[in-house]
Amino acid sequence: MEFTIGALVKARGREWVVLPGSNEELLLLRPLGGVDDEIAGILTSLEPVEPASFDLPDPHDAGDYRSGRLLRDALRLGIRWSAGPFRCFGRIAVEPRPYQLVPLLMALKQDPVRLLIGDDVGIGKTVEASLIARELIDRGEGSRLAVLCPPHLAEQWQRELAEKFHLSTELVMAGTVRRLERQCRLGESLFERYPRVIVSIDYIKSDRRRDDFIRTCPDLVIVDEAHSCSYDEIRSRSRHQRYSVVKSLAADPQRHLILVTATPHSGKEAAFRSLLGFLDPEFSGLPEDLAGPAQASLRRRVAGHFVQRRRADIRTYMSDETVFPQRQDAEDHYKLSPAYRKLFNRVIDYARETVSDETGGRHRQRVRWWSALALLRSLASSPASAAATLQARSSSADTQTPEEADEIGRRQILDLEDSDAVDALDVIPGSDPGSDETDAEEADLPAVADAAKRPYGAANSKQAGSSLRRRLREMAEEAHALQGEQDLKLQGAVKCVRTLIREGYNPIIFCRFIPTAEYVAEQMRALLGNNVNVAAVTGDIPHAEREIRVQQLAQGAPRVLVCTDCLSEGINLQEHFNAVMHYDLSWNPTRHEQREGRVDRYGQASPTVRALTYYGIDNGIDGMVLDVLLRKHQTIRSSLGISVPVPVDTNAVVEAIFEGLLMRDHSKIDQMSFEFLRDNKNQLHKEWDDVTAREKRSRTMFAQEGIKVDDVARELEAARAAVGSGIDVERFLRDAIMMYGGHVEPMNSHLRFHLEEAPVPMREACEGLSTFEARFKLPKQPGEIYLSRTHPIVEGMADYVVSSALESQGGGKARRCGVIRTRDVEDPTTILLVRFRYHLIRRNGGVKELLAEEAHPLAFIQTKSGPRWLADDAVARLMAAKPSANIGKAEQVALLDKAIKDFNKIRPALDKQADSRGDQLLEAHRRVRAHRAKEKVTYQVRPELPADVLGLYLFLPAE
Repeated sequence: MEFTIGALVKARGREWVVLPGSNEELLLLRPLGGVDDEIAGILTSLEPVEPASFDLPDPHDAGDYRSGRLLRDALRLGIRWSAGPFRCFGRIAVEPRPYQLVPLLMALKQDPVRLLIGDDVGIGKTVEASLIARELIDRGEGSRLAVLCPPHLAEQWQRELAEKFHLSTELVMAGTVRRLERQCRLGESLFERYPRVIVSIDYIKSDRRRDDFIRTCPDLVIVDEAHSCSYDEIRSRSRHQRYSVVKSLAADPQRHLILVTATPHSGKEAAFRSLLGFLDPEFSGLPEDLAGPAQASLRRRVAGHFVQRRRADIRTYMSDETVFPQRQDAEDHYKLSPAYRKLFNRVIDYARETVSDETGGRHRQRVRWWSALALLRSLASSPASAAATLQARSSSADTQTPEEADEIGRRQILDLEDSDAVDALDVIPGSDPGSDETDAEEADLPAVADAAKRPYGAANSKQAGSSLRRRLREMAEEAHALQGEQDLKLQGAVKCVRTLIREGYNPIIFCRFIPTAEYVAEQMRALLGNNVNVAAVTGDIPHAEREIRVQQLAQGAPRVLVCTDCLSEGINLQEHFNAVMHYDLSWNPTRHEQREGRVDRYGQASPTVRALTYYGIDNGIDGMVLDVLLRKHQTIRSSLGISVPVPVDTNAVVEAIFEGLLMRDHSKIDQMSFEFLRDNKNQLHKEWDDVTAREKRSRTMFAQEGIKVDDVARELEAARAAVGSGIDVERFLRDAIMMYGGHVEPMNSHLRFHLEEAPVPMREACEGLSTFEARFKLPKQPGEIYLSRTHPIVEGMADYVVSSALESQGGGKARRCGVIRTRDVEDPTTILLVRFRYHLIRRNGGVKELLAEEAHPLAFIQTKSGPRWLADDAVARLMAAKPSANIGKAEQVALLDKAIKDFNKIRPALDKQADSRGDQLLEAHRRVRAHRAKEKVTYQVRPELPADVLGLYLFLPAE
């Protein structure tokens, strides 16, 4: 026998619902009242399956006035195949903020979806992109998913998709590919084998792997940190490879493509136009200025694919306030100790000599230039980094051309934005430039990464033959001796951290180099005492272990995380930390913003976060970087509400600073004057202001006024009515636990649940917990559980309540029928708790059939002409009605018995209600998925009849 999707069947002694994917031989079934984890497959040739019908309630099993609402809430929260306007809302573990529906509504008006989400840092772009992906998958319009992201973000994407959107994925990275490929058949690509993957874009971009990925890439792609894939005039090989991958993926006109970045513009028009070109090739040639009436149509076209909002745009949206922390920016400074100043001046003299040396030609000059910069930057960072750098050979010494030396030097010393450079940002550079006479002799020196890890004093013995190397080793000895008390930068930082901890903050200390982070962490442990937990995380540690170390640190308080910029981009640390200290200034203002964005984001439980910029006032380096770059960046952010990247190459600015520092004739660092920077600085700031003005106009154009607030409100209300909201979850859990003998203790802004006296099956449904604290809206505090509708505790409770009601288990509090007298009705009124099941059919060249469910209360007053149905808002008020008088058991049974015997008289009217609600579902589906498809798309909704009547409740007027 063939069963339709949504049909009710009986097998294995219980009732089931037939799910999509079933055929005549194999039925995919979900238990009536069950959840997705209980889905089973049954071969009809081996097991008997029969049609089933849903019996009406037993009049002798009546409950009190609370029974119906408890059952209604449990049923609604248990629905996963939602009949609301959005298919995915019943299957996600997060309640999207109203503003996060805007990108979803924009996406559903496109086919294929092509969207650039450029919202500010910390607003929730990951949630917005994942919400679109989950909706397309649940609609059957996206069969496979790939997320392209930098490697250090891969595990976080995998965790977010699993925990919040119940999408399991495989990681495709250098360390996982061999294991994945072992499961593939001969000639099968792993992207064909695994339908949902998180792909390191820096692994897949190589010429050897790219073609196979493009050939077998899923039809739904999310690109995170998309700015790193835009066109770049400099055209570094790595950047160009990423650009080529995304461009090739975008060339497939049927592929859904979602681009995510907090810096879509990056101050460079060509890069921004290339991102827009991924969405629509015609956007690549857009005029630079889209303002004015003449460009209105172009603006509307772009606005349909591009959303970009600041926190100020969405802090209060639809009268719903999104709580972001208040950021308190501060600065503190330090001075060099006399011994440290002496070494600094000695290093400056050495650096000036080496960069002024013209022997060996331009190539050797560039090697010496980068060696000098490496030494100065390391010395400004810490004595530990200085000592390691002084003992290490510069990697640029092994290059063949000036251009190659520049590429290696920039990658190790400057703060590049390339995503594949993030994990290499903290490796210590070398200061030994080598020489033509000794290069061959020194060829067996350890590589720079190994040299950085050698213990102090382990310099290669062959260095003794060189005056240059002897000089470097002497300075290394001086640097090593400065650790601890002579390092006033460290001593001042300890005081700052003590103050933060005393004021209740758990800070992250960002350092530039691995030796600095390890040194600072070691000193902090000793100086802060045993009551403060300190841990270091650097690029030396594998990605998975970094997360483990952070989680271990988070178990204690107060806590201090010392790290390098390997944690500065895309990592969410707001649950455990609420302050950032820039121990080393980044030479890239965007990197500063990324660091602070680890704690300053939605989900931060602390009302305030601290951002402390810590700098030296007499080292000749920090002051210039702060004045030329960082303070200007902060001023723009304060006035505009967002960050605007430097409009020129930041590293060129930094190189100009150091050129002035090293090439001018000054003997002491504190005597230097930098008048040479004045004109360059003024010109840079003028260009920056011009870009800021353009960015402000862009934000105004693309803050997404195209999606009206009323449209969002309508769809959000419909979605919440279909599957419930956090308020419904809270009410259900509170009512259920109290009705079953538990206790609910109100706290400041959350609830503490006590289940010691509750039945054992209920405690088992709550994961065996006897006591727990929970809240139903983010952000949450440590020790609290955020309970969404798909949390195992809520799922378990809903399943327990429904099962005990449907199977008439002893002790069940939710009942399928009841009678009350109440002042809230003037005429006898019947409330039906009905579960509707619908076939949702989409035709677009083929047929896609989906199942939709809805648990909905209907109310009617019986008249001579038939039932008069009440409006939904009136029914909602009745569900909260309270009794005004007692009614005897015998009278209840008699009244319910008569209503149930007469039920067939209203069955045709109920079928019409099913048809009417099916029409509403169809209208909502068409409304949110309206688009200009290249092929004709038609939808059809057909209710599965008869509808399931799960509850029948009589409300009688008070006597």
